[in-house]
Amino acid sequence: MTTVLDLAAPMRSTPAAAGTVARDWTAFAATDASGVCRMEFALEGITCAACMTEIEQALRPLAGVETARVNLSNRRLALAWRPDAISPDTVLARLAALGYPARPFDPALATGGSSAEQRRLLRAIGVAGFAVMNVMLLSISIWSGNVTDITPETRDFFHWVSALIAMPAVAYAGQPFFSSALSALRHGRVNMDVPISLGVLLAVGLSFVSTLTHGTEAYFDSALMLLFFLLTGRFLDENMRRRTAVEAETLAALRADTAIRLGADGSLADVPVSAIRPGERVLVRPGERVPVDGIVLTGASEIDVALVTGETLPEAVAPGAAVHAGTLNISGVLVVRVSAGAADTRLAEIERLLANAAAAKSATMRLADRVARAYAPVVHAVALSTFVGWTLAGTSWTEALVIAIAVLIITCPCALALAVPAVQVVTAGLLFRAGVLLNAGDAIERLAAVDTVVFDKTGTLTLPDADLAGALDPDAVLRAGDLAGASRHPLAAALYRASGIGAPLEDLREVPGCGVETSAGPGRRLGSPAFCGVAEADLAAFRDAHPGASVIAYAEEGRAPVLFAFAQRLRPGAAAVIAALRAEGIAVEILSGDTVAAVARTAADLGLDTFTGAADPAAKIARLAALKAQGRRVLMVGDGLNDAPALAAAHVSMAPASGASLAKVSADAVFLGEGLGAVPESLRLSRAALRAMRQNLAIALVYNLVAVPVAIAGHVTPLIAALAMSGSSLIVTVNALRLRLARRRGAVQGQHSPAGATPPGATEAAA
Repeated sequence: MTTVLDLAAPMRSTPAAAGTVARDWTAFAATDASGVCRMEFALEGITCAACMTEIEQALRPLAGVETARVNLSNRRLALAWRPDAISPDTVLARLAALGYPARPFDPALATGGSSAEQRRLLRAIGVAGFAVMNVMLLSISIWSGNVTDITPETRDFFHWVSALIAMPAVAYAGQPFFSSALSALRHGRVNMDVPISLGVLLAVGLSFVSTLTHGTEAYFDSALMLLFFLLTGRFLDENMRRRTAVEAETLAALRADTAIRLGADGSLADVPVSAIRPGERVLVRPGERVPVDGIVLTGASEIDVALVTGETLPEAVAPGAAVHAGTLNISGVLVVRVSAGAADTRLAEIERLLANAAAAKSATMRLADRVARAYAPVVHAVALSTFVGWTLAGTSWTEALVIAIAVLIITCPCALALAVPAVQVVTAGLLFRAGVLLNAGDAIERLAAVDTVVFDKTGTLTLPDADLAGALDPDAVLRAGDLAGASRHPLAAALYRASGIGAPLEDLREVPGCGVETSAGPGRRLGSPAFCGVAEADLAAFRDAHPGASVIAYAEEGRAPVLFAFAQRLRPGAAAVIAALRAEGIAVEILSGDTVAAVARTAADLGLDTFTGAADPAAKIARLAALKAQGRRVLMVGDGLNDAPALAAAHVSMAPASGASLAKVSADAVFLGEGLGAVPESLRLSRAALRAMRQNLAIALVYNLVAVPVAIAGHVTPLIAALAMSGSSLIVTVNALRLRLARRRGAVQGQHSPAGATPPGATEAAA
């Protein structure tokens, strides 16, 4: 018996743990030619790089597991396994035992998950901030009264009011840390939330005992201040994480959910794409996306392949032509014999390439995570040793506990938690003013290391829309304009715009794969040169005069056919941007799916010697892998679905805001406007940001080297420890804000230098 997997159901115990019937996972996973199944799972309880490492190290030794990669940004596990050797039920049971419950990734459930966590943290920050302000007012009265004439009754009253404010606030605002720490301890682990929770709870507990025993000091304010700053750091980090499910949602928008199956008796049935098998026939009507890969049996049409191949011109198809899932049928009705099922289409392969590349990239840990990996056990060992040492030295247990709490608080990783996120937030704001939107939390780190920039051509170095090129006959443009306005062909649309005709002609017929024609008045045609009767010699001469241009023709009875050349314009300032990159010692090349001739023409216009044309997604990834093998850190700049795997596989990636949705969400950054100036500006700002990150981490390290020995020596109270911890956090925040002043100075100095000028797109972003 096979249990149907309900992705919409809430997370339950794993089948292995609950003793339920095992699921048939192969029905929901993609299976490659070698029989290896691949699937993504959403994880809970993952908070840092140490969690990621623990999960991968626990799963990889399992027999039958081919790969297990955790993406820290979206908290997903990409699992590949051999179904004859292991079931994902075993993996889920193992994850549950580790304290990381998992379920199959469902984009519909993942949407908004990140924002829900952010709202939770914002509420906690609000509660902690409100409470700490009120308790601090009471604490100031107590401090001043302790050195003047406060009565014990008044002090006790202020302590009780502080307790009534602080204890519920700590219980609520500390949940993000308490729940994580409790889960870790329950499964025999120690993470960075354990010392945070321990320090806060001990401070509150000792303060409550002091209140009960009429003590002169309580530390409710210290606990609340500690929570407030740590929650701020957690929120900043969460705010920079990549939102989950975007890639899958965008691919789902391109993928057809159903297909029209053509039966042997000619009957039509609307069935799920997953039910279509190779060898069957499907009907694809105009305006529909091709549901599966296949071969055209009957019909002729034009297919918009831009999202799959990067080619801007629709591709004419006829019987015998191959079509791919996700492409758009523009004009004619097609009958297609299926050559690959839904899980084996080119679109599915692109999705797998994207997922694999993203998972591999996520293995690069954040700078702060690498420093903080061994933080928690060291903090506990130091605090415990302090308590034991002072107790053995003859100090009362309450005084020894106060010193140990001070050590826990003063060593809590506030500065470390803020060191990187504070710089990321400031830099993200500066990049936005430069027309760049970040899509990945660690993009700044990776942008700073770039030494090679690889550009796609179509829609990246060039603008998306083509324009008429060369010397034109205005009369011919006007005569062809009314026909062009009725066609959906992009080149016809460009001709229509150039003609300035107010309304297109209505009495015409569209010939799939050829063009449009009308019999009203003199016979007229607009479309391919062959359709319009252009001689091969004339066409060859015209192409020689317009190398790399796209060509359509217009024919009219009694007149010689007219050819129109179309060329894509380079983005404004593209040549200056590439020159500026090369002046910085950065290697630049073009990697495009467009024709070799078109790519060569663009490379010549930009003065580039290294370029690759007619590259499919696999070829692009292969080129990036070759550059990586040479030790290069590559920034890939591209748009279109065919660029998505390459964008994910590159060390770091950018996409224009005009690009395909999938390309934008696959890229680590998106730039606005028509210019490319955002690319060098991003590199410059990221290098400055990386320096600030390293400075902040050094500040946090020096702070601990100085503060911890002082706290161990007993010269610091929990309150002073909280103030010192807050001061270190303030220092790293101010150092991050210093980047704004540096950029203003750079902008002023760059007014006389093209490389330093405000990039195209900054004006649009500011507006």
